[in-house]
Formats: sequence, structure tokens, C-alpha cells
Amino acid sequence: MKSGMKLLSVVLLFAGLVLVNYLASSIPARLDLTAERIFTLSPGTKTLLAKIEEPIQLDFYFSRSLSTLPLPFRDYADRVREMLGQYVRASRGKIVLNLIDPKPDTTEEEKATAAGLAPQTWGANRQFYCGLVAIQADQQKVIPALSTDREQFLEFDLSQLIYQTQLLDRPKLGLLSSLPLWARMDFAAMQNGRMPQSQMVVSEWEKTFEIVDVEPTAEVLPASLDVLVIIHPQNLSRKLQFAIDQFLLSGKPVFLALDPSSRYFRSRGNQMAMMGGPAPNISSDLPELLRGWGIVYDAQSVVGDPDDATPVQVAPGNVVRYPIWLSLTKNSFNATALPTSQLESMLLVESGSFSLKEGTGLTLTPLLESSALSGTLPGMVVNMAQPEDLGRQITASGRKTMAALVQGRFKSAFPEGLPKEEKPAEATPKPDDKGAPPPAPAKAAADAKAAPALKESPAKSTLLLIADSDWLFDDYSVRKLNFLGTAAYEPINDNLAFAGNALDFLSGSQDLISIRGKGTSLRPFKVVHEMEVHAQQKYQEQLTALEARLNKVQSQLSELEGKKTEGGRLIATPEIARSIEEFRRQQAKLRGERREIRKSLREGIAALENRLLLLNLLATPALVGCFGFWFYYRRRK
Repeated sequence: MKSGMKLLSVVLLFAGLVLVNYLASSIPARLDLTAERIFTLSPGTKTLLAKIEEPIQLDFYFSRSLSTLPLPFRDYADRVREMLGQYVRASRGKIVLNLIDPKPDTTEEEKATAAGLAPQTWGANRQFYCGLVAIQADQQKVIPALSTDREQFLEFDLSQLIYQTQLLDRPKLGLLSSLPLWARMDFAAMQNGRMPQSQMVVSEWEKTFEIVDVEPTAEVLPASLDVLVIIHPQNLSRKLQFAIDQFLLSGKPVFLALDPSSRYFRSRGNQMAMMGGPAPNISSDLPELLRGWGIVYDAQSVVGDPDDATPVQVAPGNVVRYPIWLSLTKNSFNATALPTSQLESMLLVESGSFSLKEGTGLTLTPLLESSALSGTLPGMVVNMAQPEDLGRQITASGRKTMAALVQGRFKSAFPEGLPKEEKPAEATPKPDDKGAPPPAPAKAAADAKAAPALKESPAKSTLLLIADSDWLFDDYSVRKLNFLGTAAYEPINDNLAFAGNALDFLSGSQDLISIRGKGTSLRPFKVVHEMEVHAQQKYQEQLTALEARLNKVQSQLSELEGKKTEGGRLIATPEIARSIEEFRRQQAKLRGERREIRKSLREGIAALENRLLLLNLLATPALVGCFGFWFYYRRRK
């Protein structure tokens, strides 16, 4: 009877454990104890999922059946699957997840290839799939390869995929730039067989927007633009500036990047000077527009900041801090503004600054600011001074605003309406042979029918202004890699993230902004790392001293090599012999100390690992035991 009860108890215990694990996996609630909440969906993602109108099907392709697949790839695939499960639960039935194993020579593999998934490789050209396809009605978007390199952007990539799947018509982005950010296929490039490459910032914008090119020589803006991007404008006609003014006053957003000192145009100027040509204008400004909008900007002054100076190698072995190349850190960003709340670092190159006049009625929200030690330098000084001399010429004058949101009801910079371009006088047209008067110009008739010009914003308008343009180039934002045989780009800072945030904010899709800049699950073991560094420093000094004495004795031995007798015997004075013997004793002693340090290091790490192992083993039983004692005590009472 007792044995039967014991067997029944064991069976019930096993069944209880199975039920507990099943219930734990079925409960939608999760506890995220990571430092950066990387396993918790951001508010932007939840808002985005709440806006889904038609069901979305997610097909996650992963080669799970490959037994030889390395463990890191499997762990990351589990991370992706768990994240997708959270999307399914948060969508309340609007997202359906399918897990697909594309085994070789199967219909699943054919579907993966047809959808545009790219096989990844490891080892000796072995391939596996890890990609995602999103389908809504007849819309289909793909992430060809989910790789561990973009783990910190995983949630953003997934949310962006879902957002793009729901876009029937992408917003139109008007791009007006004097810089070669957007590659255009011209006849010369076709003749040479070269495909021009756009800068990564434009490639990222193209994922979300339909980019419409606006020529600097145009007089009007294309119709139906949703947002206007102006980068380093030069020599714009007054009519085009009037069109920009009216675009902003109508309530549509404008992204404006000016620059007091463009590195791109300066390098071109150096090339043209070598060829005897005129130097181009390296600065950009829209004085009439900015003055009318109440914005103060000096196109001839550059911000210098010793606190945020970037280390630059000016010669082999010579690294100086360049105070006009600003490596901005967390303290430089507005933590409460959506475009910058999640950013960690940016690089601005010879940036300017601006402020807002009093009495405009507008609101200026700083996004990027220099430190309190910063000051301004004339552009001419920047061009002529050496990097190491610039720091001594900076007079601290307080924080400078280098990027900001300007919002409110703007007043027109052209209160008199459409400006009339001054053109050379033309000959008065003569009547025809029949004496009929000449026809009126068609353009004048069109201008007469134009809508009345706005003198003030009827509602709130938004201008995002940044006083630098070089940060948009790949040279200052990404590092080119060769990942698994294909070209890949790794962000070296948050320049691209800021560009994406800014346009997402201005275009109205603010849900994606809070997702950027999340952490990674690959957390370094800082305690062990600090122990290793401390031990390394401890014996490295002794090793350095040892090497110095060794070199000294080696030089003494080299001198003795020239003092051989005919028999080839080495002659050494008693002093040199004693020095060599003493050095050998010191060498043996130092090697013994180094051995002890390394032994202590291994013992310290092993002891720490044992403590953590013991803690992991005993934590759960201890908690269960405490709960049992508490329950027993409550029951007794």
C-alpha cells in the first residue's frame, strides 16, 4: 500500500512539473529583468500593432533541422522566434506566425528563394536560412537575412517590416540637395559600366519614402510632397525660396541641413585649385528665409568644443584632439525629444549653431547641443590653423544648439507675396501683320490664377534644422564590411538613426522612433573582465621592466662578442658575469611571480564561476522553500 502511494506521489509530482511548465509557457505575461528591456516591446511597437486593420501573416524561415548549425545561430533564431511571439500576443489576433524549416530540396526551400530570402553561410560554405516574410493581402515585404550583427536593431527591423507592409502608397519626400547623396545614373556612368551608389542615409529613406528629386534650379516644388528635405542649399532662386516658405507655412514639415564649412566642397575646392579653377563656396545659408522666420544663424562661424573633441591622427603616431569634429555623447542629446531620446553618439564635422529671435512666438526645442566649454571660431581660421592650435583659440561661451525643432505659427519671409525675378529687359513684341496685339505671356496668366500667398501659418508648422551636412555621408556614419561574402554596412554611431528618426517624426510615423537604439542580449561579464584587466596590468609592468633589463644585457653581450681570443672563447669580467647571474635570478623570480599572478587570476575566475553556479542551483529551491515555510506557517495559524 505504501509503495503504491509513493509511486502515485512520484507520478503526481511529475505531472505537476509538466503542468507548471505548460502553464508558464502559456501565460502571456513575461518578466524582463535585462538592463535595457530588450525583451519588452517598446510603446511605439504596441501602438503600431494596435493600428493594424487587416491580418498580417509572418513566415519565419529558419533551418532548424541542420544539426551542425553552430549554437549562436540557434540561440539568435530562438530570440527572434520569442520576439515574434510577443508581436503575435500584442496584436490580439491581427498577426499570424508560421514557423517554416526550409530543408534542402523541398518546396519550403523553393518558397524561401522565391520570396527573396538570402541563404547565409558558415564554415566551409555551408548554408542556412534565417529570414522573415510579411504578407498582408497582396502586399509582401521581406527581411532577407536576420543576422546577429543587427541584434540591437531587431525590434526596429521587425516593426519597420510590419509598418512597410501596411503602406499602400509611400509618403513622398522631396529631396533638394547640392551634395551627391542620391546616386543618379548618367550617360558617363553607363559608358564606364559603373553603377553609382547612393549614400546609406538615402538608401534608408528609400525604404519608407518615395523620393522625388528637386533641382536647385527649379522655381516651384513638385506637387503632393509630404515632407521636404533641403541639404546644403546653394544659389536657390527667390521663387524657389518662396515655394519653400509657402510649403512650411501650409503645415507640411521641412528638414533643413545647413553647413558653415562643408568638408565635401572643401575637398573639391582643393582639387579645383590644383587644376587652376575657382574655389567653390563651402558654406550654405538661406538668409532671407531664416531672417523672415526669426532664426539667427551665422554661416561663417564653426562650433569648437574641447570637451567633445574627436581624436584624429594627423601623422603616424601623432593623434590630436580635433575640437571642431564633435563626437557627441549621451549628454549632448535631448532625452525627452522623440528624434533623439534613444540615441547614444553622433559625429558632426565643422558644425555651426543657431538660435531663435525673441518675439517670434515660435518654440525652439534643442536636439543636439555642445558642452558648456564650447565656443565659436571663424571659418577662415578653421581653414588655415593646424588641428593642435584650434583648441587654444576657443573661448568658452556656453552651450550651442546645433540641431533643433522649431515649431509654431511661422510668419512668411515674403510678406509681399511671390517675388519677381529681375531679368534683362526684353524687346517689346510688335503687332502682327494684321495689326492684332501680341498675345499675353502664358506664364503671366498662370501666375495671375495662383492661390493667394500665406502670410502666416494657419496652424502649427514644424521645421527641423541642423547646422551640419557632412554627418550624412557614409565616411562619417558607417563602416563597410564583408559579411558572409556580401557587402554590409555597420553603423559606427547614431548618425543614420538620427536621420531616420527625424524623417519618421516629420512624416508622422512616430511609432518607430522609440524602438531605435535598444541593447543586445550579448552582455559582457564585466566582473571577470575587470579581474583579467587588473591582473594583466599588474604583471605587464613587471614584464616591461624585465624586457628592458633583458635588452640591456643583450647589448652588453653583443659588445663582448667582439672580444674573442683565437680559441673563440668569450672573455667576461667578473663584474659582467655577476651581472648576468643576477639578471638570471631576477628573471626566474619575475617568471615565478608572473606564474603566481596568472594562477591567482584563474583561481579568482574559477571561484566566481563556482559561486554563480551555486547561486543558480540554489536560488530556485531556496525560493520554493521560503514559500513553503511561509505557506506552512500561514496554514498553521
